[in-house]
Amino acid sequence: MASFPPRVNEKEIVRSRTIGELLAPAAPFDKKCGRENWTVAFAPDGSYFAWSQGHRTVKLVPWSQCLKNFLLHGTKNITNSSSLRLSRQNSDGGQKNKPREHIIDCGDIVWSLAFGSSVPEKQSRCVNIEWHRFRFGQDQLLLATGLNNGRIKIWDVYTGKLLLNLVDHTEVVRDLTFAPDGSLILVSASRDKTLRVWDLKDDGNMMKVLRGHQNWVYSCAFSPDSSMLCSVGASKAFAV
Repeated sequence: MASFPPRVNEKEIVRSRTIGELLAPAAPFDKKCGRENWTVAFAPDGSYFAWSQGHRTVKLVPWSQCLKNFLLHGTKNITNSSSLRLSRQNSDGGQKNKPREHIIDCGDIVWSLAFGSSVPEKQSRCVNIEWHRFRFGQDQLLLATGLNNGRIKIWDVYTGKLLLNLVDHTEVVRDLTFAPDGSLILVSASRDKTLRVWDLKDDGNMMKVLRGHQNWVYSCAFSPDSSMLCSVGASKAFAV
């Protein structure tokens, strides 16, 4: 049976109401965007909201600005209004980490999304850390996208740039989850019946393949202390 963590007031959830609606473009552009929205995710610090707009694109929206617009304009679709579109500042200098809207073309249908943030004290497992292409700082915020072709792409949320392309799954990546301890350990669940563990601080190297499922793996989640991983799959399978 599912339950909420102690910090969540279930009575408040019962009384919840709609505050706004985000709509994908009505007509596909360049066959990249469709009308179906496959998945959504919030950044751990609440700074960003990401949603798959069908097919290949993901929209990254600074949540505080989005919420403010909802409160000002009700449930209107504010994300497509040119008068309210968020400015795109230059990503250089002091503006680097200022929240900005991005539209990301992932190259294939996006099935899963997950945000990850790093903690400097959590070091990589790799001994030769000076060889790493990326050195993630405390202010780093990443977005992982799981694709129809089995690839996982890692993006810099602040710039919208592609950082890593993880290639090992042979089927759809149905779910993604980051360890909540800031280690940037990513786990992916796939229709190829496996879960794979990736160390993004080690340039995205795959640490382990978990093969406990006999059928498609639908979803996975870490425990709050990052010590346990659970997963569910087809045929009512559940693994810890």
